[in-house]
Amino acid sequence: MNPKRYLPILQWLPGYGREPLTRDLLAAVIVTIMLIPQSLAYAMLAGLPPETGLYASIVPLVVYALFGTSRTLAVGPVAVVSLMTAAAVGQIAPQGSPEYLGAALVLALMSGLMLTVMGVARLGFLANFLSHPVISGFITASGLIIAASQLKHVLGVEASGHHLVALLASLAGSLAEVNAPTLAIGLGVLAFLLIARRWLTPTLRRLGVPARPAEMLTKAAPILAVAVTTLATWGMGLDANGVAVVGSVPAGLPPLTLPGFDSGLWRQLFVAALLISIVGFVESVSVGQTLAAKRRQRIDPNQELIGLGTSNIAASFTGGMPVTGGFARSVVNFDAGAETPAAGAFTALGIGLAALLLTPLIAYLPIATLAATIIVAVLSLVDLPAIKRTWDYSRSDAAAMLATILVTMGHGVESGITVGVGLSLALHLYRTSRPHSAVVGRVPGTEHFRNVQRHEVETDEHLSILRVDEGLYFANARYLEDTVMELAARQPGLAHIVLACQAVNVIDASALESLEAINARLKDADVTLHLAEVKGPVMDRLHNTALCRELTGQVFLSTFDAWRALHDERDATQLPSASTSRSTARQAAP
Repeated sequence: MNPKRYLPILQWLPGYGREPLTRDLLAAVIVTIMLIPQSLAYAMLAGLPPETGLYASIVPLVVYALFGTSRTLAVGPVAVVSLMTAAAVGQIAPQGSPEYLGAALVLALMSGLMLTVMGVARLGFLANFLSHPVISGFITASGLIIAASQLKHVLGVEASGHHLVALLASLAGSLAEVNAPTLAIGLGVLAFLLIARRWLTPTLRRLGVPARPAEMLTKAAPILAVAVTTLATWGMGLDANGVAVVGSVPAGLPPLTLPGFDSGLWRQLFVAALLISIVGFVESVSVGQTLAAKRRQRIDPNQELIGLGTSNIAASFTGGMPVTGGFARSVVNFDAGAETPAAGAFTALGIGLAALLLTPLIAYLPIATLAATIIVAVLSLVDLPAIKRTWDYSRSDAAAMLATILVTMGHGVESGITVGVGLSLALHLYRTSRPHSAVVGRVPGTEHFRNVQRHEVETDEHLSILRVDEGLYFANARYLEDTVMELAARQPGLAHIVLACQAVNVIDASALESLEAINARLKDADVTLHLAEVKGPVMDRLHNTALCRELTGQVFLSTFDAWRALHDERDATQLPSASTSRSTARQAAP
């Protein structure tokens, strides 16, 4: 076994020198500054003590540096996973209770174990069952739910609910209790962060600040908001006027914790842990692949499963919460020039120092400030125009996307992602159960064959060539059988049918039986069945089957070989040179 396969650090550490060290340290400083308020905010979003977010941003980052393959992915708490954590654990115990924290640790451990097992078993492909429209719809709906869930902190009222309808109803009933100082802080921070995101970088550029420092200062805007509102709350005693603050945060490094092993609790959290694992993995790999491509690097999705899995296991034993690769901090890490995963380890060191030294300074940090930070961060995830773009291209995909959004907002995150996955699989089965096929003819004077409904081609009344454009398996085997027999029924003079199989990558046992049935039924009708362009791996499996032994016709290397061998030249001279219809508007289609 090659140790570099499971320990990617061995691939880059031997060549680690001064230049990458300098770049990684600079990136770590910038990401640390950004990650401190984010960690606190996402812990609050998950219903956990603020220090939990700091703990989840220390040891997991070091572990990912050992096992992860992305050079720039920054691991830690993220908005969507935090929301899913709150939704899952909130059904087990009330927020603030020891049982709630214990359930969050179990959730991190279960997610970590699932991811690690999937990675060792090389099951990274399972994430492909979440289609992009479903993921986009889920993230959009989750972003709206997260933003709505934070409005209670901006308004200074009590509200609850794990889906949008319940949240908005609860907020509407609490509007009379709005706390004016809290509202002023929340709206002020919201306005500042939105203005900074939109105009701070171009303003700094006009003042002569270089591009990269200007962008980094913009990314650090939440730190300024945290500092100013904390000082204002402390100096003006706003906490005495009803402004909720973070309060005392214990200083120190992450404690060693032992997740519970109650079988009943594990059963209750199983589905939530699985969904968190898949969603977190998809988000992380999407970010990692995008950033790696910009530097002509690559990541290994299966090893990423192990990297994320071990990071979550580490979080569960160090007082943390479920983690994954975050989009915003990873982009900042990339833009800051991080060269290796060591930047994440250095970021963990910075967060550790903050947990040791800076926690007394955040006791007066208004929760409204953290809420505003979350709202601005998640609104960038909301992509409602994607619904129209998807609808214009594929109404079935748009329907799955819209259903995911509506179910997530109306019933909760677990139901939404479950419905989305189910619809994606159902649509896939429906599409592949009706594989596209076309009767093709020869383009005059060439060895090429095209759809008779789209091009002017040569045909033969005694020969029909059916091109099958899909792998053949249990879901579509009967459909192919019906298609072939219908073709034979509507051409009384037909003597030969050729199945052109250049697009067929697999023929399973059900499809094999259907092909055998087609062969037998055509034989009874005095029609000979031939195959053409069967791919090598498919032909290898067909060699010793009854189909090959009893096939009434031949297996041709190419469609042109079949045409040349079976075409009746005498009858062909009696046919028009272009005997089929032509679609002028779609002439380029195959």
